[in-house]
Amino acid sequence: MPADLSGTWNLLSSDNFEGYMLALGIDFATRKIAKLLKPQKVIEQNEDSFTIHTYSSLRNYLVTFKVGEEFDEDNKGLDNRKCKSLVTWDNDRLTCIQKGEKKNRGWTHWMEGDKLHLEMFCEGQVCKQTFQRA
Repeated sequence: MPADLSGTWNLLSSDNFEGYMLALGIDFATRKIAKLLKPQKVIEQNEDSFTIHTYSSLRNYLVTFKVGEEFDEDNKGLDNRKCKSLVTWDNDRLTCIQKGEKKNRGWTHWMEGDKLHLEMFCEGQVCKQTFQRA
């Protein structure tokens, strides 16, 4: 049975967020503000159906998907690009591949102990974030 990622999660640490945002083509001012944010994630998981809310004082983001089913993702409020996304389980890791304008783009969520980890990648840049249950 895959991991249960449900819960409310607060950002503890972020490594190479600037590099990741540069790869996405996010403008200078937005990058500087975004680096200061401490987003909160609320993950609702019902078997293989997910709703992930990301809240911050700058922008909020919502994505809903079912594992194994490709969907159209609108990254409005992030880098404002549209892509085709497919989320799959890789053992206990939830991995998303996003096909669109940017190459080698996606993310992976997994748990280690009481921490939620997120790796976001785009065009060779990898951002690693760690969250603590709220």
